[in-house]
Amino acid sequence: MADKNKKRKPPNISRLFPLIIGLISLSFSFLVFQACQKQTGKQAESFQIIEATIEDIHSAYLSGDLTCQELVKAYLDRIEKYDKAKKLNSIIMVNPNALKRAAELDEELQKTKKLRPLHGIPVIVKDNFETYDLQTTAGSEALKGFIPPDDAYQVKALRRAGAVILAKSNMAEWAFSPYETVSSISGITRNPYDLKRTPAGSSGGTAAAVAANFGTVGLGTDTGNSIRGPSAHCCLVGIRSTMGLTSRDGIIPLYKRNDIGGPMTRTVEDAARILDEISGYDPEDPITERCRGKIPDTYTDFLDKDGLKGARIGVFRVLADRASSDPQVKAVFEQALQDMKEQKAEIIDPFVIPDFGDLTKNLWCDTFHHDINQYLASLGDKAPVKSLTEIFNSKKSIRSSRERIDKALELPLRQEPACKDVYHEPQNIKYREAILKAMDDQNVDVIVYPTWGNPPRKLGDMRSPVGDNSRVIAPQTGLPALTIPMGFTHKKLPAGLQIVGKLFGEPELIKIAYSYEQATKHRRPPSGFPEIKK
Repeated sequence: MADKNKKRKPPNISRLFPLIIGLISLSFSFLVFQACQKQTGKQAESFQIIEATIEDIHSAYLSGDLTCQELVKAYLDRIEKYDKAKKLNSIIMVNPNALKRAAELDEELQKTKKLRPLHGIPVIVKDNFETYDLQTTAGSEALKGFIPPDDAYQVKALRRAGAVILAKSNMAEWAFSPYETVSSISGITRNPYDLKRTPAGSSGGTAAAVAANFGTVGLGTDTGNSIRGPSAHCCLVGIRSTMGLTSRDGIIPLYKRNDIGGPMTRTVEDAARILDEISGYDPEDPITERCRGKIPDTYTDFLDKDGLKGARIGVFRVLADRASSDPQVKAVFEQALQDMKEQKAEIIDPFVIPDFGDLTKNLWCDTFHHDINQYLASLGDKAPVKSLTEIFNSKKSIRSSRERIDKALELPLRQEPACKDVYHEPQNIKYREAILKAMDDQNVDVIVYPTWGNPPRKLGDMRSPVGDNSRVIAPQTGLPALTIPMGFTHKKLPAGLQIVGKLFGEPELIKIAYSYEQATKHRRPPSGFPEIKK
């Protein structure tokens, strides 16, 4: 029988130590977790979305300071707060699945610890690029509700690289106007640097949105001006690449023989990163056969701060010194030449193209009727309209577009386009060869002149001097051209420097443009679209 009066042994405290230590450790871990969560939130809130580059964003992703969902949400908030309220009207529609895609990319990064080339980079896409999940209208009510069967080649390439298609941007209806961005689907887009002025056309929606920091980068198209003109008017970098470097598949055409899609960005580096992904051979666009063996491993290899040193820059005074050009544009251009000279460039002034006036006569060829009918036929049963005649009869166009369509319908409709592409049409070949010979004879690496000789026009002004220099050389020759900010006129209106190179000479353009950009730092955001306070 047990002795009830026997004293119990005191508990063995040493056995409780592991439990006590475990509880303390768990409590400490929870406190650390909470602190980290608070710190991460603070870091995400402190990330500066204004002027954020691809490199900035990727560094923040890898450090845990930012998630793709947070970034996409921040851009969507900016669009919601500013686009319609400020009457900028750059966006036709946002992607309702953008946040879902952002979450998928966040999860992928968490698992793989690796970034794709454009991982989680929100892109603004002009509304003449096909997107399989978003309406594509070319700015026309006639195509309202049209969802293409597939992505355009360039959109597909960006998605494959990890980009988020954030929104479709407004454009000049059917890409007709180089002067203004007005559509029947979404109305008038304004210039973010002066809301009483135009961003030029037809990629004005992309330009205005990227300039106002509604997305990281953008895609535009250029038939004669429409990447470079809006980029110049909105203080951006825009590249019209060599004809055949990038595919036109899935881009609603204006004149297919001239059409090119390409990057519109706030920095040369971001433009080079986009060009890396969208360039290359595409069997759906046979003209890209010409780029085989002519694309570097990466265009970012040519981001050289000393790229102007020893570069021979030809000053094309025929375009730089037009009588109708604005004196302030001329002044900032002369300063740009001086800045390049200070970076040890050799300035060849003037650069002369013999018989230039005769070479440029009658180069434009209206192939819209043929090209749009061919495009609509390629859609089969999915085509919302079947022909240009049906578009005209629908009366779903702004007046200026109806006038252009009417003129196009007056031209005889042919089985083949009225003109061959720039590599096969004799007059275009002669023109290109004359320019390249002049560059060789004068030992010139690139040609420069103002992208536009005049500042952005006021809305509705179709009479004051235009100054569009972009349509003169690159579209008619297939040569690559890049525009970069070169300063401001009339205190706040951006002006662009255009640099034209030789066939597949994008590396040289990027090297020179990057060096100029780093030496001058002319890019600045418009003042009316600040960070949103939390």
